[in-house]
Amino acid sequence: MSSHFRWLIVVLLIAAFCVWVSLPETTGIHIDTNDDGTTDVNLNVQQSLGLDLVGGLRVLLQAELPPGSFSAEDLRQAANNVARRVNALGVTEPTVQVQGADRILVELPGVTDPEQAIGTIRQTALLEFVNMTGLGSRVREFEGHPVLTTQQVQLRDQRGGAEGSTTTNETPLVNPTNGQPFETVLTGAGLQAASAQLTQTGDWIINFELTADAATIFGPYTEANLGQPLGIVLDGVLLNAPTIQARLDTGGIIQGGFTQEEAQQLALQLRSGALPIPLRVESAETVGASLGQESVNLSIRAGIIGVIIVFLFMAIYYRVPGIAADLALVMFILLNYAVFKLVPVTLTLPAITGFLISIGTAVDGNILIFERIKEELRGGKPLEDALSAGFNRAWQSIRDSNFSTIIICGVLYLFGQTPGASIVSGFAVTLALGLIINLFTAVLVTRTFLNLFVSVLRQPLKERHWLLGV
Repeated sequence: MSSHFRWLIVVLLIAAFCVWVSLPETTGIHIDTNDDGTTDVNLNVQQSLGLDLVGGLRVLLQAELPPGSFSAEDLRQAANNVARRVNALGVTEPTVQVQGADRILVELPGVTDPEQAIGTIRQTALLEFVNMTGLGSRVREFEGHPVLTTQQVQLRDQRGGAEGSTTTNETPLVNPTNGQPFETVLTGAGLQAASAQLTQTGDWIINFELTADAATIFGPYTEANLGQPLGIVLDGVLLNAPTIQARLDTGGIIQGGFTQEEAQQLALQLRSGALPIPLRVESAETVGASLGQESVNLSIRAGIIGVIIVFLFMAIYYRVPGIAADLALVMFILLNYAVFKLVPVTLTLPAITGFLISIGTAVDGNILIFERIKEELRGGKPLEDALSAGFNRAWQSIRDSNFSTIIICGVLYLFGQTPGASIVSGFAVTLALGLIINLFTAVLVTRTFLNLFVSVLRQPLKERHWLLGV
């Protein structure tokens, strides 16, 4: 079996896989089993549409700390925590990206409850375990009220002395025994896991687990303060102050008269980690689907008409090589769409534009190859030698032009990370993916199909060069 037939089998297998991925009902491959016969295969396939296609919420968050008081890594960590929170909201392919030196842009396609989303994103969820030793039953007077802690004082100092926000307008209470802020024993940064659970009495609680490092602090503290109240403070407000009844090394529970929604949202915030930088909402806007289904259908129809015209041009002008190029172009489109669903790439109007432009570059690569083949045939070379020389000599031009455009895509993508320019990122991503895939299809796939045609139609092609577009 010749190498061309082997490559044909590879191309057809890839095409079959891409068709399967592209089907609307395909959601992926999910194989679990463990305990511990292992095997964990999870291949997710999903189509992600951007704000301009399905509408949703766009939120710009601004760091509250002054410039220089936090690092770029702190901002990235805050963005990662925000991303974990919005992912847990069940939003389809949210976009969370750092904008400049002190802002984070969040785009949530298909969001139906903007207030809940903004609250979940912005909430600092600063959990503190506070030393309230010596207060005894008086601690009940503090429950539900804002209290001042050493951790809050530290955060306030980091913000340049501005008062920290609490969920009420009351003045935070201090320790009545010494007039000082309550001492923070441990913060939520020491949490390893948190989950909302329903007790047998019908109350919702938060069950939490501690990291190994936090246990080295919490265990000795609880052992040394048996019988004393331990304050559980969330965002400056004392939820409750249970009495320490045993040494706690691994974790415990948080009670606060939560509803199911409150308990689940709090558990989500605690799991996602407290934001290393306090954030405020700079702007928030609900975005409608600017295109609408009818406009999307019209855009798809226009794209199909354009591709058909390209198919006809290649087949009529270049004949047999043009038909090979058309087959390679079908493979190019299938591969791109499959990659969009596997990555997944969020499709917006600019992203679709980038994909359509990449189709043009795929055709351009084939034109370079075929024109080179025609030159070799006109120079008197035998058919097989002309085909080989055409592909080999056109390869450098295709490679260099594609790589130079990919570099431009990289610049556009970086530009898209700056405030107000995120719209170009999707364009850059789909165009770059198309250019990379084109290096495979324009050369290898086209070459495979064309050599297959030559092996079948060798004699007619040698006698009638017009079939090769010459």
